[in-house]
Amino acid sequence: MAKKNTQKTPKVTPLMKQYNQIKAKYPDAVLLFRVGDFYETFGKDAIEASKILGIVLTKRSNGGSNEELAGFPHHSLNTYLPKLVRAGKRVAICEQLEDPKKTKKIVKRGVTELVTPGVSYNDQTYDAKNNNYLASIHFSKDQAGISFLDISTGEFYASEGSLEYIDKLVQSFQPSEIVYQKQYKETFEHLLKDQFYSYRMEDWAFTYDYAIDKLRAHFGINSLKGFGLEKQNLAITAAGAILHYLEETQHQKSKHIQNIQRIDSDDFLWMDRFTIRNLELFHSHNPDAITLIDILDQCKGVMGSRMLKRWLAFPLKEKTAIENRQEVVDYFLGDLEVKEQVCHSIQQIGDIERLASKISTARISPREIILLKNSLKQMSPIKTLAENSTSDALKKRASNIHSCEKLISEIEQKIVEDAPVMLGKGVVIQPGVHPELDEYRQIAENAQEHLNQICEREAERTQIAKLKIGYNNVFGYYLEVRNTHKAKVPEEWIRKQTLVSAERYITEELKELEAKILASQAKIEELEKQLFDQVLVFLSTYIDIIQRNALAIAEIDVLLCFADLASQNEYQKPKISEEYHIDIKEGRHPVIEKHLPLGETYISNSIFLDREEQQIIMITGPNMSGKSALLRQTALIVLMAQIGCFVPAESAEIGVVDKIFTRVGASDNISHGESTFMVEMNETASILNNLSDRSLVLLDEIGRGTSTYDGISIAWAIAEYLHKHSSKAKTLFATHYHELNEMSEQFARIKNYNVAVKEADQKIVFIRKLKPGGSEHSFGIHVAKMAGMPKSLIKRANTILAELESSRSKEANKSLLSNNQKMENGVQLSFFQLDDPSLMNIKEELENIDINSLTPIEALMKLNQIKKMIGMD
Repeated sequence: MAKKNTQKTPKVTPLMKQYNQIKAKYPDAVLLFRVGDFYETFGKDAIEASKILGIVLTKRSNGGSNEELAGFPHHSLNTYLPKLVRAGKRVAICEQLEDPKKTKKIVKRGVTELVTPGVSYNDQTYDAKNNNYLASIHFSKDQAGISFLDISTGEFYASEGSLEYIDKLVQSFQPSEIVYQKQYKETFEHLLKDQFYSYRMEDWAFTYDYAIDKLRAHFGINSLKGFGLEKQNLAITAAGAILHYLEETQHQKSKHIQNIQRIDSDDFLWMDRFTIRNLELFHSHNPDAITLIDILDQCKGVMGSRMLKRWLAFPLKEKTAIENRQEVVDYFLGDLEVKEQVCHSIQQIGDIERLASKISTARISPREIILLKNSLKQMSPIKTLAENSTSDALKKRASNIHSCEKLISEIEQKIVEDAPVMLGKGVVIQPGVHPELDEYRQIAENAQEHLNQICEREAERTQIAKLKIGYNNVFGYYLEVRNTHKAKVPEEWIRKQTLVSAERYITEELKELEAKILASQAKIEELEKQLFDQVLVFLSTYIDIIQRNALAIAEIDVLLCFADLASQNEYQKPKISEEYHIDIKEGRHPVIEKHLPLGETYISNSIFLDREEQQIIMITGPNMSGKSALLRQTALIVLMAQIGCFVPAESAEIGVVDKIFTRVGASDNISHGESTFMVEMNETASILNNLSDRSLVLLDEIGRGTSTYDGISIAWAIAEYLHKHSSKAKTLFATHYHELNEMSEQFARIKNYNVAVKEADQKIVFIRKLKPGGSEHSFGIHVAKMAGMPKSLIKRANTILAELESSRSKEANKSLLSNNQKMENGVQLSFFQLDDPSLMNIKEELENIDINSLTPIEALMKLNQIKKMIGMD
């Protein structure tokens, strides 16, 4: 006979049963469960919350079992919620949906908002100067649609293209969260690895029909043609999935999302993710490094800072649009008085773009409405100054500014100037707006006077000295009598509490007055909320106007910033040309020059590139001489010119560039199983497969990740490919391989330059000046000496170098040039005359390759295969 199980199943309290039901709907979120005046977390959530928030973890008995518990006061939500979100947590906020005093059963509760890293209105969860984008990616074979939404500003973008293009957009927008289809987990991880917080959604949310219905319903339209998206099915699907995600996270109030913009790659200068990373536009691998945006961002307001980042991520390609921005910068530099007046007004303007979003979602506080009003008051002065300027470009921007006089008047008439942060924490509505509200306020304001009158009258009537009046939450207002006067207490007084030295009494008159006072306070709160909501309804009719004002002010702020940069740093206005050349006279690196030691000046350099005479500049010189800085500064000057900014140079003429490619600096990806050399080859292959006639290519030390002969061969072949390619892409090619200097004798548009050094007494001084001609030495041993290597090591290195140089075969280098000359005449290049017998093993393999039919990436893969054949992998 089987034994009975005598162990009782632990009972679950009604509260925990309710918690478990709600938690089951949000298993992947930290559930903040409102219990009275606290938000509580239980179990695993409590363990996580206690670590992230630094709050006490305790245990409570739950029907015989112990459950972890951690909580914080409800009024501290804005302190603790951002910490959870910044830690990458999804947070479900569960509120009490009814007044506990009005029910005898367990209070009804429900999740009112799901806050995620990419979906939050809380100011503390994101940086005011940065957008907080949620991205959605819809994969389809080797293409994808993508959408970006900043729910805090209402900005909504969509695009589609190759996976490489999607990667570039993600690197540019830097979203806080990315949602995508569950079935594409491997594709997503291969594309973006673990760089971004992500969330997988059900595949059905990424269907075209569902998505387009979502978008049509949201915008109240029948067609997306007006947005330029009617044929962008993948982009539409990604955008619709974002709107679905907003509903899923309880963010249905989205009236401020009034437009969706198509991102067209043809409108902007292209930079792949390698270029964005290598140029350190926004971020650096070195946490202490200064980036370009750090130097450029001198905007007066946060809206300008966000717009500047967008401009830098998407530089213009249209000459007229660039010159339109330059015109405004020119005007501000020519009229400093107007510039200062506009600056002063912009400094008084708050983040009205995000305030508009708070109006839409009814999250704006009384104090923020006053901030909005004071900000809008600055619109008229800016509009007047701009309209009276001599700049047509500035006048056009002023035409988009609305003075909002009716809105300002409404706020001034309805909301008090020193409004509190929250409703119920002070007076919000102006006196005279609502007679009934004024009446209840009078009762509340005179309550203390009435209480004092009662106390004085009763003390005189009863002759009770030191009679006091007070209040507590248990029985309301009371009269306190010292024990020495107990005998004088009238019979109609009702005793409620006995203390050590006194007793407390209530009277009918006190209860009546208390009812009036409490009723008046409740009525005041009720009426203030009604009137405040009416103000919000009126404000909501201005959301579109406020957003357009925000856009215009942000643009003017950025152009003011450009004027400040030009005057402070001696930046010059670049000439924008539709020709193909780049002519920079005495250019400087905008970041490095600002962080030189005191008293040291930046050594400027000139660069000229075109498609006829000097397409490729081969730059040689030792480490630390400034080759990499020269490459980067050229790209940064072009970028600055094409966002409308003046540039660090004596003069510059920029033939509009449509693509910038860089292969600059080490970029190991060993943690993902790729060697330095493979990463280098992948990046270079991407460049060679995407060249255009307006491309600017920057290559630094190509081929150094492999053996010397391999490296020279690859570098030579890449330079030759660039020279022969129909695009004639302008190229700066920095190298340690001095053998490449011989290319200038054979290829007409390749020119040799070197970064000058001065050698004296076996020491070198870096002059950092670019001059014509190639360098014959790398000075690597000198650099090692400067780095503090042991003297014995330096001496030995010099001995080995002398031996190698004396035994080096001069015929090998002559052979390299000779064979390339043969190739120019149609004879296949033979590497086997190089002084390396091991290469003979692969002669047969190479003889069977049709070089003319190989793509760059196939050539690199073939090279890798040959390396394996001779055991060099």
